Amino acid sequence: KQWYQRRVRGEDNDFRIFVGDLGNECNDEMLYRAFSKYPSLLKVKVIRDKRSNKTKGFGFVSFKDSNDYIRAMREVNGKYIGNRPCKLRKSSWKDRQYTVVKKKNSERQKLGLKI
Repeated sequence: KQWYQRRVRGEDNDFRIFVGDLGNECNDEMLYRAFSKYPSLLKVKVIRDKRSNKTKGFGFVSFKDSNDYIRAMREVNGKYIGNRPCKLRKSSWKDRQYTVVKKKNSERQKLGLKI
């Protein structure tokens, strides 16, 4: 999961949801429609296999506002996206953890790179 989350770039301080149990018919547009009622929605991405272009059965949704993130977790979990009920979980991207970000910024600063 973490490798895919790095590929789905978003804001530096967004709130990201892992969306599981997506069917093969699901695409970015369907995922967007399922979460479009939340005003701080930033980005949606259904992860697909490069060779077959079939979904891997999961995707990610990111929000700018934590209140929308919490509401979406409560309201959309178990709702049908396509022909399957989705399962939502908090994304576990370790790069979003404060201590990891602080350490990386410190290392970049030592190397004279932009933070």
